[in-house]
Amino acid sequence: MARAVVNGISVSTGIAIGKAFFLNRSITSRLPRQTVPTHMVEGEKERMKKGFSDAVEELAAVRAKVPEELKEHQLIIDSHLMMLKDPKLQSSALKYIDDLKINAEWALDKAVNDLEKAFGALEDVYIRERMQDVRQVALRVQAKLIGGEANLRPVEGRVVLMAHDLTPADTIELEVNKLMAFVTTLGGKTSHTGILARTLNIPALVGAEALENSVVDGDLVIIDGLAGKVLVDPSDEELEHYYTLETQFDDYQRTIIRGCQLPAETEDGYRVQVNANIELFEEVAAVIDNGGEGIGLFRTEYAYLNRTDLPTEDELAEKYSELAAIMSPRPVTLRTLDLGSDKFMSHFGSLDEANPALGLRAMRFCLKHQELFRIQLRAMLRASVHGNVSMMFPMICGLKEVLQAKSALARAQQELRDEGIPFDEDMPIGVMIELPAAVMIAEILAQEVDFFSIGTNDLIQYSLGIDRTNPHVSYLYQPLHPAVVRSIKYVVDAGHRAGIGVSLCGEVASDPYCVPILMGMQIDSLSLTPQAIPGIKRILRQLNMQECKQLLKDVLGCRTVSRINRLVTENIYKKYPEELTFFASLLDNEEITG
Repeated sequence: MARAVVNGISVSTGIAIGKAFFLNRSITSRLPRQTVPTHMVEGEKERMKKGFSDAVEELAAVRAKVPEELKEHQLIIDSHLMMLKDPKLQSSALKYIDDLKINAEWALDKAVNDLEKAFGALEDVYIRERMQDVRQVALRVQAKLIGGEANLRPVEGRVVLMAHDLTPADTIELEVNKLMAFVTTLGGKTSHTGILARTLNIPALVGAEALENSVVDGDLVIIDGLAGKVLVDPSDEELEHYYTLETQFDDYQRTIIRGCQLPAETEDGYRVQVNANIELFEEVAAVIDNGGEGIGLFRTEYAYLNRTDLPTEDELAEKYSELAAIMSPRPVTLRTLDLGSDKFMSHFGSLDEANPALGLRAMRFCLKHQELFRIQLRAMLRASVHGNVSMMFPMICGLKEVLQAKSALARAQQELRDEGIPFDEDMPIGVMIELPAAVMIAEILAQEVDFFSIGTNDLIQYSLGIDRTNPHVSYLYQPLHPAVVRSIKYVVDAGHRAGIGVSLCGEVASDPYCVPILMGMQIDSLSLTPQAIPGIKRILRQLNMQECKQLLKDVLGCRTVSRINRLVTENIYKKYPEELTFFASLLDNEEITG
Protein backbone atom coordinates (compact mmCIF):
# COMPACT_ATOMS: atom_id res chain seq x y z
CA MET A 1 0.00 0.00 0.00
CA ALA A 2 1.06 3.60 -0.62
CA ARG A 3 2.55 5.46 2.33
CA ALA A 4 -0.14 8.12 1.94
CA VAL A 5 -3.05 9.00 -0.33
CA VAL A 6 -3.85 12.68 -0.87
CA ASN A 7 -7.24 13.58 -2.31
CA GLY A 8 -7.73 16.52 -4.64
CA ILE A 9 -9.97 17.82 -7.41
CA SER A 10 -9.15 16.61 -10.90
CA VAL A 11 -9.09 19.47 -13.41
CA SER A 12 -7.23 17.61 -16.16
CA THR A 13 -7.52 13.85 -16.54
CA GLY A 14 -4.81 11.26 -17.01
CA ILE A 15 -2.21 9.23 -15.13
CA ALA A 16 1.34 10.34 -14.32
CA ILE A 17 4.05 8.47 -12.41
CA GLY A 18 7.22 10.29 -11.39
CA LYS A 19 9.26 12.13 -8.78
CA ALA A 20 7.69 14.99 -6.82
CA PHE A 21 9.27 18.38 -7.38
CA PHE A 22 8.20 21.19 -5.05
CA LEU A 23 8.15 24.72 -6.34
CA ASN A 24 10.37 26.69 -3.94
CA ARG A 25 10.36 30.46 -3.66
CA SER A 26 12.31 32.57 -1.20
CA ILE A 27 8.94 33.97 -0.10
CA THR A 28 7.88 30.57 1.27
CA SER A 29 9.74 31.35 4.48
CA ARG A 30 7.73 33.07 7.22
CA LEU A 31 6.97 36.67 6.43
CA PRO A 32 8.30 39.18 8.99
CA ARG A 33 5.63 40.64 11.26
CA GLN A 34 6.90 43.72 13.07
CA THR A 35 5.62 46.94 14.53
CA VAL A 36 7.57 50.02 13.49
CA PRO A 37 8.19 53.38 15.20
CA THR A 38 6.28 56.37 13.88
CA HIS A 39 9.30 57.84 12.12
CA MET A 40 9.61 54.65 9.97
CA VAL A 41 5.98 54.58 8.79
CA GLU A 42 6.61 56.67 5.67
CA GLY A 43 9.58 54.49 4.80
CA GLU A 44 7.43 51.34 5.03
CA LYS A 45 4.81 52.95 2.80
CA GLU A 46 7.46 53.77 0.21
CA ARG A 47 8.71 50.17 0.38
CA MET A 48 5.16 49.01 -0.27
CA LYS A 49 4.77 51.24 -3.32
CA LYS A 50 8.13 50.12 -4.70
CA GLY A 51 7.21 46.47 -4.10
CA PHE A 52 4.10 46.89 -6.26
CA SER A 53 5.93 48.77 -9.02
CA ASP A 54 8.76 46.21 -9.10
CA ALA A 55 6.23 43.36 -9.28
CA VAL A 56 4.50 45.06 -12.23
CA GLU A 57 7.83 45.42 -14.02
CA GLU A 58 8.75 41.78 -13.37
CA LEU A 59 5.40 40.39 -14.49
CA ALA A 60 5.43 42.54 -17.63
CA ALA A 61 8.83 41.06 -18.48
CA VAL A 62 7.44 37.54 -17.97
CA ARG A 63 4.52 38.33 -20.24
CA ALA A 64 6.91 39.36 -22.99
CA LYS A 65 8.55 35.92 -22.84
CA VAL A 66 5.36 33.86 -23.26
CA PRO A 67 6.17 30.85 -25.48
CA GLU A 68 4.04 30.21 -28.56
CA GLU A 69 2.21 27.20 -27.07
CA LEU A 70 0.95 29.35 -24.17
CA LYS A 71 0.20 32.59 -26.02
CA GLU A 72 -3.50 32.33 -25.22
CA HIS A 73 -2.73 32.54 -21.49
CA GLN A 74 -1.50 36.12 -21.80
CA LEU A 75 -5.04 37.15 -20.87
CA ILE A 76 -4.64 35.70 -17.37
CA ILE A 77 -1.28 37.43 -16.91
CA ASP A 78 -2.93 40.65 -18.06
CA SER A 79 -5.56 40.25 -15.34
CA HIS A 80 -2.78 39.85 -12.75
CA LEU A 81 -1.12 43.00 -14.05
CA MET A 82 -4.42 44.87 -13.73
CA MET A 83 -4.76 43.74 -10.11
CA LEU A 84 -1.22 44.96 -9.38
CA LYS A 85 -2.09 48.34 -10.88
CA ASP A 86 -5.47 48.53 -9.11
CA PRO A 87 -5.01 51.07 -6.27
CA LYS A 88 -7.51 49.39 -3.91
CA LEU A 89 -5.31 46.54 -2.65
CA GLN A 90 -2.28 48.76 -2.25
CA SER A 91 -4.34 51.50 -0.54
CA SER A 92 -5.77 49.02 1.94
CA ALA A 93 -2.27 47.79 2.81
CA LEU A 94 -0.94 51.34 3.14
CA LYS A 95 -3.78 52.17 5.53
CA TYR A 96 -2.77 49.26 7.77
CA ILE A 97 0.77 50.68 7.92
CA ASP A 98 -0.65 54.06 8.96
CA ASP A 99 -3.19 52.76 11.44
CA LEU A 100 -1.32 49.89 13.09
CA LYS A 101 2.30 51.00 12.58
CA ILE A 102 3.30 47.62 11.11
CA ASN A 103 5.78 46.60 8.44
CA ALA A 104 4.80 46.44 4.76
CA GLU A 105 4.85 42.63 4.48
CA TRP A 106 2.44 42.20 7.39
CA ALA A 107 0.20 45.04 6.19
CA LEU A 108 -0.19 43.46 2.75
CA ASP A 109 -0.95 40.10 4.33
CA LYS A 110 -3.72 41.68 6.41
CA ALA A 111 -5.18 43.46 3.37
CA VAL A 112 -5.29 40.17 1.45
CA ASN A 113 -6.91 38.42 4.43
CA ASP A 114 -9.66 41.07 4.45
CA LEU A 115 -10.35 40.40 0.78
CA GLU A 116 -10.34 36.68 1.40
CA LYS A 117 -13.09 37.06 4.00
CA ALA A 118 -15.17 39.15 1.59
CA PHE A 119 -14.70 36.66 -1.26
CA GLY A 120 -15.43 33.73 1.05
CA ALA A 121 -18.87 35.16 1.81
CA LEU A 122 -19.89 35.05 -1.86
CA GLU A 123 -22.14 32.23 -3.02
CA ASP A 124 -20.72 31.92 -6.53
CA VAL A 125 -17.92 29.31 -6.57
CA TYR A 126 -16.23 30.77 -9.63
CA ILE A 127 -16.02 34.22 -8.06
CA ARG A 128 -14.81 32.85 -4.71
CA GLU A 129 -12.00 31.07 -6.47
CA ARG A 130 -10.77 34.33 -8.02
CA MET A 131 -9.34 35.06 -4.56
CA GLN A 132 -6.60 32.70 -5.65
CA ASP A 133 -5.52 35.29 -8.24
CA VAL A 134 -5.32 38.01 -5.58
CA ARG A 135 -3.08 35.84 -3.40
CA GLN A 136 -0.82 35.06 -6.35
CA VAL A 137 -0.41 38.77 -7.04
CA ALA A 138 0.29 39.53 -3.36
CA LEU A 139 2.87 36.75 -3.22
CA ARG A 140 4.83 38.37 -6.03
CA VAL A 141 4.82 41.73 -4.23
CA GLN A 142 5.86 40.12 -0.93
CA ALA A 143 8.79 38.45 -2.66
CA LYS A 144 9.97 41.91 -3.65
CA LEU A 145 9.39 43.33 -0.17
CA ILE A 146 11.61 40.80 1.58
CA GLY A 147 14.34 41.34 -1.00
CA GLY A 148 13.78 38.03 -2.76
CA GLU A 149 12.87 37.09 -6.27
CA ALA A 150 9.82 35.26 -7.53
CA ASN A 151 12.06 33.20 -9.78
CA LEU A 152 11.67 29.44 -9.61
CA ARG A 153 14.32 26.83 -8.97
CA PRO A 154 15.32 25.06 -12.20
CA VAL A 155 13.67 21.74 -13.05
CA GLU A 156 16.05 18.84 -13.58
CA GLY A 157 14.59 15.95 -15.54
CA ARG A 158 10.90 15.17 -15.97
CA VAL A 159 8.95 15.75 -12.77
CA VAL A 160 5.52 15.94 -11.17
CA LEU A 161 5.23 19.58 -10.13
CA MET A 162 3.92 20.21 -6.61
CA ALA A 163 3.05 23.72 -5.46
CA HIS A 164 1.00 25.64 -2.95
CA ASP A 165 -0.36 27.44 -5.99
CA LEU A 166 0.63 27.84 -9.63
CA THR A 167 0.24 30.90 -11.82
CA PRO A 168 0.44 31.24 -15.62
CA ALA A 169 3.61 33.25 -15.05
CA ASP A 170 5.10 30.32 -13.11
CA THR A 171 4.39 27.98 -15.99
CA ILE A 172 5.97 30.31 -18.49
CA GLU A 173 9.15 30.54 -16.38
CA LEU A 174 9.36 26.73 -16.19
CA GLU A 175 10.37 24.36 -18.95
CA VAL A 176 6.94 22.96 -19.69
CA ASN A 177 8.29 19.95 -21.59
CA LYS A 178 9.71 18.65 -18.29
CA LEU A 179 6.36 18.66 -16.47
CA MET A 180 4.48 15.36 -16.24
CA ALA A 181 1.63 16.69 -14.07
CA PHE A 182 0.60 19.51 -11.71
CA VAL A 183 -0.69 19.20 -8.14
CA THR A 184 -1.55 22.27 -6.05
CA THR A 185 -2.77 22.76 -2.50
CA LEU A 186 -5.09 25.62 -3.46
CA GLY A 187 -7.65 25.89 -6.20
CA GLY A 188 -11.05 24.64 -7.30
CA LYS A 189 -12.71 23.35 -10.44
CA THR A 190 -12.47 26.69 -12.25
CA SER A 191 -8.78 27.23 -11.42
CA HIS A 192 -6.57 28.49 -14.22
CA THR A 193 -4.26 25.59 -13.36
CA GLY A 194 -6.73 23.27 -15.06
CA ILE A 195 -6.82 25.33 -18.25
CA LEU A 196 -3.02 25.40 -18.32
CA ALA A 197 -2.77 21.65 -17.74
CA ARG A 198 -5.34 20.85 -20.41
CA THR A 199 -3.48 23.09 -22.85
CA LEU A 200 -0.31 21.10 -22.16
CA ASN A 201 -2.31 17.82 -22.15
CA ILE A 202 -1.05 16.66 -18.76
CA PRO A 203 -2.94 15.53 -15.61
CA ALA A 204 -3.62 18.08 -12.88
CA LEU A 205 -5.16 18.11 -9.41
CA VAL A 206 -6.01 21.18 -7.33
CA GLY A 207 -7.33 21.61 -3.81
CA ALA A 208 -5.05 18.82 -2.47
CA GLU A 209 -5.05 20.30 1.02
CA ALA A 210 -2.90 17.61 2.67
CA LEU A 211 -0.24 17.79 -0.04
CA GLU A 212 2.48 19.71 1.81
CA ASN A 213 2.19 17.54 4.92
CA SER A 214 2.23 14.24 3.00
CA VAL A 215 4.78 14.64 0.19
CA VAL A 216 8.43 15.69 0.23
CA ASP A 217 10.75 16.56 -2.61
CA GLY A 218 11.86 13.48 -4.53
CA ASP A 219 9.04 11.16 -3.40
CA LEU A 220 7.80 8.74 -6.03
CA VAL A 221 4.16 9.66 -6.64
CA ILE A 222 1.28 8.50 -8.81
CA ILE A 223 -1.11 11.21 -10.00
CA ASP A 224 -4.52 9.69 -10.65
CA GLY A 225 -6.35 12.37 -12.62
CA LEU A 226 -9.29 10.02 -13.10
CA ALA A 227 -10.12 9.52 -9.43
CA GLY A 228 -8.55 12.76 -8.16
CA LYS A 229 -5.84 11.45 -5.85
CA VAL A 230 -2.09 11.31 -5.28
CA LEU A 231 -0.49 8.04 -4.14
CA VAL A 232 2.76 8.69 -2.26
CA ASP A 233 5.49 6.03 -2.27
CA PRO A 234 3.22 3.41 -3.91
CA SER A 235 3.69 -0.36 -3.59
CA ASP A 236 4.91 -2.52 -6.46
CA GLU A 237 1.37 -3.78 -7.01
CA GLU A 238 0.01 -0.24 -7.22
CA LEU A 239 2.75 0.77 -9.63
CA GLU A 240 1.98 -2.19 -11.86
CA HIS A 241 -1.74 -1.39 -11.82
CA TYR A 242 -1.20 2.26 -12.67
CA TYR A 243 1.37 1.63 -15.40
CA THR A 244 -1.24 -0.60 -17.03
CA LEU A 245 -4.00 1.98 -16.48
CA GLU A 246 -1.78 4.72 -17.90
CA THR A 247 -1.24 2.71 -21.08
CA GLN A 248 -4.95 1.94 -21.36
CA PHE A 249 -5.88 5.60 -20.83
CA ASP A 250 -3.40 6.81 -23.44
CA ASP A 251 -4.72 4.25 -25.93
CA TYR A 252 -8.30 5.29 -25.14
CA GLN A 253 -7.47 8.97 -25.59
CA ARG A 254 -5.93 8.32 -28.99
CA THR A 255 -8.99 6.33 -30.00
CA ILE A 256 -11.57 8.93 -29.01
CA ILE A 257 -9.55 11.81 -30.47
CA ARG A 258 -9.37 10.02 -33.82
CA GLY A 259 -13.16 9.92 -33.92
CA CYS A 260 -13.95 13.22 -32.23
CA GLN A 261 -14.73 15.07 -35.46
CA LEU A 262 -17.38 12.50 -36.43
CA PRO A 263 -21.02 13.50 -35.81
CA ALA A 264 -22.73 12.38 -32.62
CA GLU A 265 -25.29 10.07 -34.14
CA THR A 266 -26.78 7.03 -32.44
CA GLU A 267 -26.72 3.55 -33.96
CA ASP A 268 -30.26 4.05 -35.28
CA GLY A 269 -29.65 7.51 -36.75
CA TYR A 270 -30.69 10.04 -34.07
CA ARG A 271 -28.44 13.10 -34.39
CA VAL A 272 -27.56 15.25 -31.40
CA GLN A 273 -25.35 18.31 -31.48
CA VAL A 274 -22.45 18.40 -29.02
CA ASN A 275 -21.24 21.88 -28.06
CA ALA A 276 -18.84 23.27 -25.47
CA ASN A 277 -19.13 25.44 -22.37
CA ILE A 278 -16.29 27.95 -22.09
CA GLU A 279 -15.51 31.11 -20.14
CA LEU A 280 -12.20 32.21 -21.65
CA PHE A 281 -11.35 32.98 -25.25
CA GLU A 282 -8.24 30.84 -24.90
CA GLU A 283 -10.41 27.71 -24.69
CA VAL A 284 -11.65 28.05 -28.29
CA ALA A 285 -8.79 25.96 -29.69
CA ALA A 286 -9.71 23.12 -27.32
CA VAL A 287 -13.33 23.27 -28.53
CA ILE A 288 -12.33 22.78 -32.16
CA ASP A 289 -9.56 20.24 -31.45
CA ASN A 290 -11.92 18.08 -29.38
CA GLY A 291 -14.69 17.99 -31.97
CA GLY A 292 -17.00 20.60 -30.48
CA GLU A 293 -19.70 21.53 -32.97
CA GLY A 294 -20.17 24.95 -31.46
CA ILE A 295 -20.19 26.90 -28.20
CA GLY A 296 -23.39 26.19 -26.34
CA LEU A 297 -22.54 28.50 -23.46
CA PHE A 298 -20.05 31.35 -23.41
CA ARG A 299 -19.90 32.78 -19.89
CA THR A 300 -19.38 36.50 -20.40
CA GLU A 301 -18.57 37.32 -16.77
CA TYR A 302 -14.78 37.06 -17.02
CA ALA A 303 -14.49 40.32 -18.98
CA TYR A 304 -15.94 42.15 -15.96
CA LEU A 305 -13.67 40.64 -13.31
CA ASN A 306 -10.15 41.45 -12.14
CA ARG A 307 -10.25 45.03 -13.42
CA THR A 308 -10.75 48.53 -12.05
CA ASP A 309 -13.30 49.68 -14.64
CA LEU A 310 -16.21 48.23 -16.58
CA PRO A 311 -15.56 47.06 -20.15
CA THR A 312 -16.72 49.37 -22.92
CA GLU A 313 -19.15 48.43 -25.66
CA ASP A 314 -16.36 48.49 -28.27
CA GLU A 315 -14.19 46.24 -26.14
CA LEU A 316 -16.96 43.68 -25.66
CA ALA A 317 -18.06 43.84 -29.29
CA GLU A 318 -14.50 43.15 -30.42
CA LYS A 319 -14.18 40.10 -28.16
CA TYR A 320 -17.58 38.66 -29.08
CA SER A 321 -17.02 39.35 -32.79
CA GLU A 322 -13.63 37.64 -32.78
CA LEU A 323 -15.14 34.62 -31.03
CA ALA A 324 -18.00 34.44 -33.54
CA ALA A 325 -15.68 34.81 -36.53
CA ILE A 326 -13.26 32.10 -35.40
CA MET A 327 -16.06 29.64 -34.67
CA SER A 328 -18.09 30.44 -37.81
CA PRO A 329 -20.07 28.69 -39.20
CA ARG A 330 -20.30 26.81 -35.91
CA PRO A 331 -22.88 28.34 -33.54
CA VAL A 332 -21.93 30.50 -30.57
CA THR A 333 -24.39 31.14 -27.73
CA LEU A 334 -23.55 34.18 -25.63
CA ARG A 335 -25.08 34.24 -22.15
CA THR A 336 -25.77 37.68 -20.76
CA LEU A 337 -24.18 38.54 -17.42
CA ASP A 338 -24.76 36.07 -14.59
CA LEU A 339 -23.30 38.21 -11.82
CA GLY A 340 -24.66 40.25 -8.94
CA SER A 341 -23.87 43.51 -7.17
CA ASP A 342 -21.70 41.60 -4.71
CA LYS A 343 -19.21 41.16 -7.57
CA PHE A 344 -19.35 44.84 -8.64
CA MET A 345 -18.82 46.51 -5.26
CA SER A 346 -16.61 49.29 -6.60
CA HIS A 347 -19.21 50.33 -9.16
CA PHE A 348 -22.63 49.60 -7.67
CA GLY A 349 -22.07 49.30 -3.94
CA SER A 350 -22.78 46.35 -1.67
CA LEU A 351 -26.40 45.46 -0.95
CA ASP A 352 -25.38 43.52 2.15
CA GLU A 353 -27.50 40.57 0.99
CA ALA A 354 -27.77 37.67 3.44
CA ASN A 355 -27.93 35.19 0.54
CA PRO A 356 -26.59 36.61 -2.74
CA ALA A 357 -27.35 33.34 -4.60
CA LEU A 358 -31.04 34.12 -4.10
CA GLY A 359 -30.65 37.86 -4.43
CA LEU A 360 -30.03 40.54 -7.05
CA ARG A 361 -28.07 38.58 -9.63
CA ALA A 362 -28.09 37.57 -13.29
CA MET A 363 -31.17 38.88 -15.15
CA ARG A 364 -32.49 40.64 -12.04
CA PHE A 365 -29.26 42.59 -11.74
CA CYS A 366 -29.16 43.48 -15.46
CA LEU A 367 -32.76 44.70 -15.44
CA LYS A 368 -32.00 46.94 -12.45
CA HIS A 369 -28.84 48.32 -14.08
CA GLN A 370 -30.19 49.02 -17.54
CA GLU A 371 -27.16 50.91 -18.86
CA LEU A 372 -24.83 48.01 -18.06
CA PHE A 373 -27.30 45.64 -19.76
CA ARG A 374 -27.71 47.97 -22.76
CA ILE A 375 -23.96 48.04 -23.41
CA GLN A 376 -23.70 44.26 -23.37
CA LEU A 377 -26.77 43.80 -25.57
CA ARG A 378 -25.41 46.25 -28.16
CA ALA A 379 -22.04 44.49 -28.13
CA MET A 380 -23.65 41.10 -28.69
CA LEU A 381 -25.84 42.45 -31.48
CA ARG A 382 -22.82 43.96 -33.22
CA ALA A 383 -21.05 40.59 -33.01
CA SER A 384 -24.02 38.77 -34.55
CA VAL A 385 -23.01 39.74 -38.11
CA HIS A 386 -19.62 38.03 -37.74
CA GLY A 387 -20.87 34.48 -37.28
CA ASN A 388 -23.66 32.22 -36.14
CA VAL A 389 -24.53 33.95 -32.85
CA SER A 390 -27.37 33.38 -30.39
CA MET A 391 -28.11 35.15 -27.12
CA MET A 392 -29.63 33.75 -23.95
CA PHE A 393 -30.81 35.16 -20.66
CA PRO A 394 -29.91 33.38 -17.37
CA MET A 395 -31.84 32.70 -14.17
CA ILE A 396 -35.30 33.45 -15.54
CA CYS A 397 -38.10 32.85 -13.06
CA GLY A 398 -41.11 34.43 -14.78
CA LEU A 399 -42.59 35.69 -18.03
CA LYS A 400 -42.25 39.34 -16.96
CA GLU A 401 -38.45 39.07 -16.87
CA VAL A 402 -38.37 37.63 -20.38
CA LEU A 403 -40.60 40.40 -21.72
CA GLN A 404 -38.52 43.07 -19.99
CA ALA A 405 -35.29 41.60 -21.36
CA LYS A 406 -36.75 41.41 -24.86
CA SER A 407 -37.93 45.01 -24.55
CA ALA A 408 -34.41 46.14 -23.61
CA LEU A 409 -33.09 44.15 -26.56
CA ALA A 410 -35.60 45.79 -28.93
CA ARG A 411 -34.46 49.23 -27.76
CA ALA A 412 -30.83 48.31 -28.37
CA GLN A 413 -31.71 47.01 -31.83
CA GLN A 414 -33.50 50.25 -32.71
CA GLU A 415 -30.53 52.31 -31.55
CA LEU A 416 -28.21 50.36 -33.83
CA ARG A 417 -30.63 50.75 -36.76
CA ASP A 418 -30.76 54.50 -36.19
CA GLU A 419 -26.95 54.61 -36.09
CA GLY A 420 -26.60 52.51 -39.22
CA ILE A 421 -24.71 49.74 -37.39
CA PRO A 422 -25.43 46.30 -38.85
CA PHE A 423 -26.63 43.32 -36.80
CA ASP A 424 -28.49 40.07 -37.41
CA GLU A 425 -32.20 40.90 -37.25
CA ASP A 426 -33.00 37.20 -36.82
CA MET A 427 -30.48 36.36 -34.10
CA PRO A 428 -32.04 33.55 -32.00
CA ILE A 429 -32.94 34.45 -28.42
CA GLY A 430 -33.18 31.85 -25.65
CA VAL A 431 -33.52 31.49 -21.91
CA MET A 432 -31.81 29.28 -19.37
CA ILE A 433 -34.08 26.99 -17.40
CA GLU A 434 -32.35 26.64 -14.05
CA LEU A 435 -35.06 27.52 -11.52
CA PRO A 436 -37.99 25.26 -10.59
CA ALA A 437 -40.31 28.21 -11.32
CA ALA A 438 -39.10 28.33 -14.93
CA VAL A 439 -39.65 24.58 -15.25
CA MET A 440 -43.27 24.89 -14.19
CA ILE A 441 -44.04 27.63 -16.74
CA ALA A 442 -41.87 26.23 -19.53
CA GLU A 443 -44.80 26.02 -21.94
CA ILE A 444 -45.45 29.75 -21.39
CA LEU A 445 -41.79 30.77 -21.79
CA ALA A 446 -41.50 28.65 -24.94
CA GLN A 447 -43.96 30.99 -26.70
CA GLU A 448 -41.54 33.91 -26.27
CA VAL A 449 -38.13 32.51 -27.20
CA ASP A 450 -36.35 30.53 -29.90
CA PHE A 451 -34.69 27.93 -27.67
CA PHE A 452 -34.21 26.64 -24.13
CA SER A 453 -30.94 25.79 -22.42
CA ILE A 454 -31.39 23.70 -19.27
CA GLY A 455 -28.72 24.62 -16.71
CA THR A 456 -28.55 21.43 -14.70
CA ASN A 457 -25.92 22.51 -12.15
CA ASP A 458 -28.19 25.19 -10.71
CA LEU A 459 -31.45 23.37 -11.45
CA ILE A 460 -30.37 20.41 -9.32
CA GLN A 461 -29.19 22.63 -6.47
CA TYR A 462 -32.30 24.81 -6.43
CA SER A 463 -34.65 21.83 -6.85
CA LEU A 464 -33.07 19.79 -4.07
CA GLY A 465 -32.19 22.74 -1.85
CA ILE A 466 -28.50 21.90 -1.50
CA ASP A 467 -25.12 23.46 -2.20
CA ARG A 468 -23.01 20.73 -3.74
CA THR A 469 -19.82 22.61 -2.85
CA ASN A 470 -20.77 22.18 0.82
CA PRO A 471 -19.14 18.92 1.98
CA HIS A 472 -21.84 18.41 4.62
CA VAL A 473 -24.62 18.05 2.06
CA SER A 474 -22.85 17.33 -1.23
CA TYR A 475 -23.94 13.68 -1.06
CA LEU A 476 -27.49 14.92 -1.70
CA TYR A 477 -26.52 16.26 -5.14
CA GLN A 478 -28.32 13.61 -7.18
CA PRO A 479 -28.75 14.28 -10.93
CA LEU A 480 -31.16 11.37 -11.34
CA HIS A 481 -33.41 12.28 -8.44
CA PRO A 482 -36.99 11.62 -9.66
CA ALA A 483 -37.81 15.34 -9.35
CA VAL A 484 -34.82 16.32 -11.48
CA VAL A 485 -35.47 13.73 -14.20
CA ARG A 486 -39.13 14.70 -14.42
CA SER A 487 -38.27 18.41 -14.48
CA ILE A 488 -35.87 18.01 -17.39
CA LYS A 489 -38.37 15.88 -19.33
CA TYR A 490 -41.12 18.42 -18.69
CA VAL A 491 -38.98 21.20 -20.16
CA VAL A 492 -37.90 19.14 -23.18
CA ASP A 493 -41.50 18.19 -23.94
CA ALA A 494 -42.72 21.78 -23.53
CA GLY A 495 -40.03 23.08 -25.85
CA HIS A 496 -40.73 20.48 -28.51
CA ARG A 497 -44.48 21.07 -28.38
CA ALA A 498 -43.74 24.74 -29.09
CA GLY A 499 -41.37 23.83 -31.91
CA ILE A 500 -38.17 25.15 -30.30
CA GLY A 501 -34.86 23.40 -29.67
CA VAL A 502 -33.79 22.34 -26.19
CA SER A 503 -30.16 22.16 -25.12
CA LEU A 504 -28.72 20.96 -21.83
CA CYS A 505 -25.52 22.18 -20.21
CA GLY A 506 -23.77 21.37 -16.95
CA GLU A 507 -21.94 18.37 -15.59
CA VAL A 508 -24.89 16.06 -16.28
CA ALA A 509 -24.14 16.48 -20.00
CA SER A 510 -20.73 14.84 -19.55
CA ASP A 511 -21.88 11.99 -17.31
CA PRO A 512 -22.06 8.71 -19.31
CA TYR A 513 -24.69 7.35 -16.93
CA CYS A 514 -26.99 10.36 -17.44
CA VAL A 515 -26.57 10.85 -21.20
CA PRO A 516 -28.71 7.82 -22.24
CA ILE A 517 -31.57 9.18 -20.12
CA LEU A 518 -31.28 12.55 -21.90
CA MET A 519 -31.28 10.79 -25.26
CA GLY A 520 -34.46 8.99 -24.26
CA MET A 521 -36.02 12.45 -23.84
CA GLN A 522 -34.81 13.35 -27.36
CA ILE A 523 -32.71 16.30 -26.22
CA ASP A 524 -31.51 18.35 -29.20
CA SER A 525 -28.03 19.29 -28.04
CA LEU A 526 -25.60 18.92 -25.17
CA SER A 527 -23.03 21.46 -24.02
CA LEU A 528 -20.08 20.38 -21.89
CA THR A 529 -16.43 21.07 -21.14
CA PRO A 530 -14.29 20.76 -24.29
CA GLN A 531 -12.13 17.94 -22.93
CA ALA A 532 -15.18 15.76 -22.25
CA ILE A 533 -16.53 16.03 -25.80
CA PRO A 534 -14.58 13.19 -27.52
CA GLY A 535 -15.57 10.57 -24.95
CA ILE A 536 -19.23 11.58 -24.83
CA LYS A 537 -19.49 11.69 -28.64
CA ARG A 538 -18.06 8.18 -28.78
CA ILE A 539 -20.60 6.96 -26.23
CA LEU A 540 -23.45 8.65 -28.10
CA ARG A 541 -22.48 6.78 -31.26
CA GLN A 542 -22.89 3.49 -29.39
CA LEU A 543 -26.38 4.23 -28.10
CA ASN A 544 -29.68 3.02 -29.53
CA MET A 545 -32.61 5.42 -29.20
CA GLN A 546 -35.20 2.72 -28.65
CA GLU A 547 -33.13 1.35 -25.78
CA CYS A 548 -32.70 4.87 -24.37
CA LYS A 549 -36.45 5.51 -24.50
CA GLN A 550 -37.13 2.25 -22.70
CA LEU A 551 -34.53 3.09 -20.04
CA LEU A 552 -36.16 6.49 -19.54
CA LYS A 553 -39.56 4.84 -19.19
CA ASP A 554 -38.16 2.48 -16.56
CA VAL A 555 -36.49 5.36 -14.71
CA LEU A 556 -39.72 7.38 -14.64
CA GLY A 557 -41.37 4.39 -13.01
CA CYS A 558 -38.90 4.40 -10.10
CA ARG A 559 -39.76 6.08 -6.80
CA THR A 560 -36.28 6.54 -5.27
CA VAL A 561 -32.88 7.82 -6.28
CA SER A 562 -31.19 4.64 -5.13
CA ARG A 563 -33.41 2.50 -7.35
CA ILE A 564 -32.83 4.77 -10.35
CA ASN A 565 -29.06 4.79 -9.81
CA ARG A 566 -28.93 1.00 -9.60
CA LEU A 567 -31.12 0.56 -12.67
CA VAL A 568 -29.09 3.00 -14.76
CA THR A 569 -25.74 1.65 -13.59
CA GLU A 570 -26.70 -1.93 -14.41
CA ASN A 571 -27.96 -1.00 -17.89
CA ILE A 572 -25.12 1.31 -18.86
CA TYR A 573 -22.40 -0.96 -17.55
CA LYS A 574 -23.62 -3.72 -19.87
CA LYS A 575 -23.27 -1.39 -22.85
CA TYR A 576 -19.67 -0.16 -22.52
CA PRO A 577 -18.00 -1.39 -19.30
CA GLU A 578 -14.40 -0.73 -20.39
CA GLU A 579 -14.96 2.92 -21.27
CA LEU A 580 -16.53 3.70 -17.91
CA THR A 581 -13.08 3.25 -16.34
CA PHE A 582 -12.15 6.66 -17.70
CA PHE A 583 -15.21 8.60 -16.52
CA ALA A 584 -16.20 10.04 -13.17
CA SER A 585 -19.95 9.98 -12.57
CA LEU A 586 -22.17 12.21 -10.48
CA LEU A 587 -23.96 9.01 -9.48
CA ASP A 588 -20.98 8.14 -7.26
CA ASN A 589 -22.46 10.26 -4.46
CA GLU A 590 -23.59 8.33 -1.42
CA GLU A 591 -27.38 7.97 -1.35
CA ILE A 592 -28.98 7.75 2.08
CA THR A 593 -32.26 9.55 1.62
CA GLY A 594 -33.99 7.16 -0.78
